[in-house]
Amino acid sequence: MKLFDYPDSLPDWAQTINRYAMMKTEYGAEGVADKVAEIEATLKQKLAELIALPDDAALTQAEPDDLPAIQALRPVGKRRIWSAIPADFRERLEGALIGRCAGCTLGSIVEGWDVERMERWADYLGDEYPLMDYWSEAEQPHELKYQTSPREDFTPAKMDGVPTDDDICYTQLGLMILEEYGPDFTTDDLGEAWVKYLPFAFTAEGIALDNLRKGVPALQAADVDNPCVQYIGADIRSDPWGYAAPGYPEKAAEFAHRDAAVSHRRNGIYGAMYFSAAISAAFAVDDPVQALRIGLEEIPADSYMAREVRWALEEAPSIKNYREARAAVDARYPGMHKVHAINNAVLTVWGLTIGGDDYSKVIGETVAMGLDNDCTAATAGSIWGAVYGKAAIPKHWHKNFNNKVHTFLIGQETFALDDMIVRFIAQAEKILAGA
Repeated sequence: MKLFDYPDSLPDWAQTINRYAMMKTEYGAEGVADKVAEIEATLKQKLAELIALPDDAALTQAEPDDLPAIQALRPVGKRRIWSAIPADFRERLEGALIGRCAGCTLGSIVEGWDVERMERWADYLGDEYPLMDYWSEAEQPHELKYQTSPREDFTPAKMDGVPTDDDICYTQLGLMILEEYGPDFTTDDLGEAWVKYLPFAFTAEGIALDNLRKGVPALQAADVDNPCVQYIGADIRSDPWGYAAPGYPEKAAEFAHRDAAVSHRRNGIYGAMYFSAAISAAFAVDDPVQALRIGLEEIPADSYMAREVRWALEEAPSIKNYREARAAVDARYPGMHKVHAINNAVLTVWGLTIGGDDYSKVIGETVAMGLDNDCTAATAGSIWGAVYGKAAIPKHWHKNFNNKVHTFLIGQETFALDDMIVRFIAQAEKILAGA
């Protein structure tokens, strides 16, 4: 089923125009600079007209941005499962954090690769595929990821701690925000923390961070020159809110809304709320699919995100492996950006359903699906680990973590895994006791 007729991608007009302008200059043509200025003015005018096209009113009403309106459109739900922290929470929290770190680390050095490229690389290396362990080698091994970790550090031979990845840095930052501002933190507080701790960001986050640095208020930072508001970025920031509000999906989704509002709108916000609620619920259930269903109780029932997650759950029994998953997503969402919240949410669901109770299969199949596969594998690993606990994750996935998680956050170098666990438990106890 094709949901939208996305326009065919435009050629790279800026590059083409510049190349012709250079050529005509070299040929001695007159008036090149004036013509380029005229083209630029026309493009700016047409872009403004495109942005000003009115949105569908009924769809806008079904997909609000403010929390009270979102909550009014939710289906009936559990809202809160736990009244206090149970004895097995630490085991599950360790599973969630380690599961997240391992899934992210597996996908990070092939982030965005297409399916065929990963298959060729695995065949060249002789690695079992889908992967049941980390990639044995990395392309461009000495190139730094996030200006911090060499790509070879994502392989078993070189790994010493969880290498740096923005998905994990946002987990660290969420913890720091809870500690510095408390559970009543606001989006303004969060924006202040971003400026203080983030040296850079990407897509919607990068635009919002730039706007914050220019003095745009946090609640408006997503609205200025930002066509990426429905991308996956807020999803990858979901985990700390689920960890800090375990068994309390409504509160986890509320935290996620305050966070997502700085950079995202509509389904970009709902993706963050959905996965935060699902992660929160995962601590209190014994099946990842049950957690995925509970997550739907915290977002508008008729939103694009909710409809597509329901579709993914309905189709899951017929999706047997990564090739079928990617083919189904490509057929349903032709033209959708590879870091959109919707298509990646569907792949995350299918990674969990294909893998079942096998952690290695969950993250291996999810990474093999491609798109934003470090993000999807990290989220799938987090949900799986929260359900099954650390002991269920094969040790080879975390034996080289060495109680260290690297970061690019300003003023930080590494976090200790066990310290992060203790700090998240302290937040969870405070939040559940004070609710």
